[in-house]
Amino acid sequence: MSKHIDTLLIANRGEIACRVMRTAKAMGITTVAVHSAVDRSARHVREADIAIDLGGAKPADSYLRIDALIAAAQASGAQAIHPGYGFLSENAGFARAIEAAGLLFLGPPASAIDAMGSKSAAKALMDAAGVPLVPGYHGEAQDLETFRAAAEVIGYPVLLKATAGGGGKGMKVVERESELAEALASAQREAQSSFGDSRMLVEKYVLKPRHVEIQVFADQHGHCLYLNERDCSIQRRHQKVVEEAPAPGLSPELRRAMGEAAVKAAQAIGYVGAGTVEFLLDERGDFFFMEMNTRLQVEHPVTEAITGLDLVAWQIRVARGEPLPLTQQQVPLIGHAIEVRLYAEDPEHDFLPSTGRLSLYREPAAGPGRRVDTGVAEGDEVSPFYDPMLGKLIAWGDNREEARLRLLAMLNETCIGGVKTNLAFLRRVLAHPAFADAELDTGFIPRYEAQLLPPPSELPAEFWQLAGDAFAQSEPLRRKHEDFHSPWAGTSGWRAGLPTEIDLHLACDGVTQKVRACGVARLQGETLLCSSPRDTEVQPDVLQRRLHAIRQGNTLYLEWQGDLHAISQLDPIAEVEASHSQHGGLTAPMNGSIVRVLVETGQRVEAGTALVVLEAMKMEHSIRAPHAGTVKALYCSEGEMVSEGSVLVELEGIE
Repeated sequence: MSKHIDTLLIANRGEIACRVMRTAKAMGITTVAVHSAVDRSARHVREADIAIDLGGAKPADSYLRIDALIAAAQASGAQAIHPGYGFLSENAGFARAIEAAGLLFLGPPASAIDAMGSKSAAKALMDAAGVPLVPGYHGEAQDLETFRAAAEVIGYPVLLKATAGGGGKGMKVVERESELAEALASAQREAQSSFGDSRMLVEKYVLKPRHVEIQVFADQHGHCLYLNERDCSIQRRHQKVVEEAPAPGLSPELRRAMGEAAVKAAQAIGYVGAGTVEFLLDERGDFFFMEMNTRLQVEHPVTEAITGLDLVAWQIRVARGEPLPLTQQQVPLIGHAIEVRLYAEDPEHDFLPSTGRLSLYREPAAGPGRRVDTGVAEGDEVSPFYDPMLGKLIAWGDNREEARLRLLAMLNETCIGGVKTNLAFLRRVLAHPAFADAELDTGFIPRYEAQLLPPPSELPAEFWQLAGDAFAQSEPLRRKHEDFHSPWAGTSGWRAGLPTEIDLHLACDGVTQKVRACGVARLQGETLLCSSPRDTEVQPDVLQRRLHAIRQGNTLYLEWQGDLHAISQLDPIAEVEASHSQHGGLTAPMNGSIVRVLVETGQRVEAGTALVVLEAMKMEHSIRAPHAGTVKALYCSEGEMVSEGSVLVELEGIE
């Protein structure tokens, strides 16, 4: 008998909450959003039919409060809860609490989460089932000596992983024995903070593996099938950056073998709903079980793109008690799809999370084979409390190259200002010849780091000239009583009566420059047209480059070599000299909270010594001594929230 769902609560935030709501609304279901105090005006709250405030800011005070989520569902009249991914999506206690409250959980039974929720237990289960495993230690003992002994047997390098984890949280590669103690302690703290469980496992770090995962789906009637596979090999810090389906170069025989192994694993634990079985695939075509994610995956859109299916709709129907609508033989595989994850982070500074207001946010236009899943809009705040993913861009094509080129076009149309993002980095990954040739493994980014993460270079004279022209032509001249249709009120960049040359004082990325705008480039709307430097035998108006140039108030966002630079105009008379920082001051690279202070005033430290551990967006970042010296002063304490740029430690010594 089908169970009734007319109101659905989404126990999550950001793009996944918005994505679940989209399908629920299409099915005529009322949507309920929950939010923390800092998310009161977030996009998922604005798009929901009903919104309920959980209070707090940190996940532990809001999105991880099981009692508050159950109470919110009951107060709103929701019959079911969708957990999204992250937070409580793989928490068996949450699933049991939902069931005890007489509500439906849009996920697997708690027993299945228990079986696969612990990486150690899952490895033992797969071992018993005969699925090949990567050599490792998955036992209960969690002391340093146990891990040291296990690592010696396995052989370095090894990989520490949180048994209850995912998304790269609580995961560290250890190259040598001397690094083990610090890495283990940091991984345990990250795991405790993100999942409330500090237990770890350790396994051999396989060199040049591919990360290939199988999407499985099961109903309540004993039917289970796989919806092809995804390649998620392009990663940094063990977190996926680019995902695609199907996996390039995977033979039908290997696809079937991996798919059948994944279905066998799901059936062994009585699985229901959407799940993903992840494998490492080596160069010989051998695959090893890594883990099973008992939830919908971030990268599920590429599976939807090549099958034409809506996996959230399947989740709702399966929760109602309906059977799967297809057999394994009927599962489509059409074309190719690629997805990139758009993050608020700074690739030039080790991908540190970036927080602040999205002063500019422009998405690519919709169209055939083009999809955007996002949880933000222009004007929204990116908080330090949650994962920094802004959204995902997904492109489909008849073949991989068509999908790749379409996704590159989508990236080129995207403009974001106010926070640092990985947008230019994603462009470089997609455009790299090795990616175009599908030379994929988890070492892709480190191997091509020089091309993907080039060092920042000084902005050349051409950039400043273009900025000056764009700034001058975008100067708002419209007056309150001007005729809207007059040429002086337009935004085409044409300005009658302006001097042919204007001197401007501009600032960008901490550099100031005096520029004489003289009209070598022409602004049309939000596009700057400039002659290509390669023009030698053609007229300047014949061959032109088109660059994004978007003016907002006193800020101009100008595209240059794939990056969007924020340029402001200075009043040279009003300028004052910036206050200088204290000598030897070590500052917070982002907003966050201090989780450990590792030194004391007066302590002698060597270059590279960890001084303070800062947590932001559920990841830990160590502030290290740039040179040997003595700790002169501490300006922070454990548990304290600090702002980007705040001085944390003053170090005295010879640089």
